[in-house]
Amino acid sequence: MIYSKGYGQADLEHSTPNTPGTIYYMASVSKQFTAYAVVLLARQGRLKLDDDIRQYLPWMADFGQRITIRNMLNHTSGIRDDIDLAEKSGLLTRQVLTQQLALEILKKEHSLIFSPGNKFSYSNSNFVLLAEIVRVVSGQSLQSFISETIFKPLGMSHSRFIGDDHEVIGNRALSYVEDKRNFVYDPQTVYTLGDGGLFTNIIDMAHWVSNFYNPKSCDARDIEQLTERGRLNNGREIDYALGIYCDYSRGYRRFMHNGGLAGYRTALAIYPDLKMGFIIFSNTGYDRIISSIDQLASLLIPGNK
Repeated sequence: MIYSKGYGQADLEHSTPNTPGTIYYMASVSKQFTAYAVVLLARQGRLKLDDDIRQYLPWMADFGQRITIRNMLNHTSGIRDDIDLAEKSGLLTRQVLTQQLALEILKKEHSLIFSPGNKFSYSNSNFVLLAEIVRVVSGQSLQSFISETIFKPLGMSHSRFIGDDHEVIGNRALSYVEDKRNFVYDPQTVYTLGDGGLFTNIIDMAHWVSNFYNPKSCDARDIEQLTERGRLNNGREIDYALGIYCDYSRGYRRFMHNGGLAGYRTALAIYPDLKMGFIIFSNTGYDRIISSIDQLASLLIPGNK
């Protein structure tokens, strides 16, 4: 870690300041951990990325077309987004979207929005279902498997996947949005696993970032697989790999993802060839987080390559 600092308040009611140790909800940044868990299971020979998902989730509808684990990792499955479905049905105005409720919603789906592999379409459902595949294959909950195979080897002692909105989370930054120049509480209403669910801090995430260029919890080939871009049926390559975007910035390879839910905004960008990464968390609905990451990169990475 070269530099870390907290600004402003984690909890306005109790005047608790933000620090590098403050626990934040990661939203979609969680997806790369779920994907990594799948990669580790594949290395162990317990599944293959091109397996049909119904081999592990036989209760899923038969869409008449084969959907693979890789399709879900690349967001090319054609499965509708569970959060969108919950919002359109009015569920999120009445209750929290849990893992079980999301699965019940997905069990009722009997059609796809496109044939698997034909398009890229970001859908949280893919990673909710991948969390279930990890549970079925490993015999452990996603939380337990990731804690054992990722968090412990990397020394991420402050990190947990949490799917219960009643669980007490110490040192958590609360979620706010700005309303007429005042901040108001904006509660988290989604507690699904796989697509989200990770609570962590800057200190732990620094260990995760360095794992991309100095692997400690795996073989370097696992990182190569995690960051291998997807391909559509027509052969076109997409920027999304397995739970993480892979592109180029300032002339260098970059692995990145952002997340957002309620007032939480999170982002990380990793430049593996420079052994460098940038992490920003916010609890104020800050929608310029990607541009802020880019501004940090511009300070430390010359764009002349």
